[in-house]
Amino acid sequence: MALLGADTRVLYTLLIAGVAAQRLVELQLSQRHQRALEERGAVEVAPRQYRAMVLLHGAFLIACPLEVWWLRRPFRPVLAVAMAALLVAAQVLRYWAIATLGERWTTRIVCLPGVPLVSGGPYRFLRHPNYLAVAVEMAALPLLHGAWLTAAVFSAADAAVLAVRIREEESALARISGGAPAPAAGR
Repeated sequence: MALLGADTRVLYTLLIAGVAAQRLVELQLSQRHQRALEERGAVEVAPRQYRAMVLLHGAFLIACPLEVWWLRRPFRPVLAVAMAALLVAAQVLRYWAIATLGERWTTRIVCLPGVPLVSGGPYRFLRHPNYLAVAVEMAALPLLHGAWLTAAVFSAADAAVLAVRIREEESALARISGGAPAPAAGR
């Protein structure tokens, strides 16, 4: 299907490339934040689970356009508009969480001992707003162009990875901060 004279698969692939570029910028920001936190005494926890998360997200960004191209998934405008709205909402939530955490936001589980829990921004309403944003994106981004298989498989895999990650993060934060979790790792 053509949209504004262009093949929707091409436009979708460009969108995925844009999301991938955004993630690379976020990784650079995260690394800068992690270095600053470590200079203040922060420690990384559960680095093995991070590798699984990186592999999952990398494979996800490859699978989205592959399913659309190889399995010739149709572009459905009504579904695309709904999924685009969810993606925008997820982006707003993600960047609200990142802005609220500031230098304390990382993609890894990095704990700074003795720092109180952030209770402003989206943390007034949700314990892990960034993880919710990622879960929404895992479903909405592939469904934007009908890649339902990618949405199903990667949403399930993301739920498994996040279950482990949240458990590790909560345990480490409680241990390091003496029972009062401090924010870290994209919470």
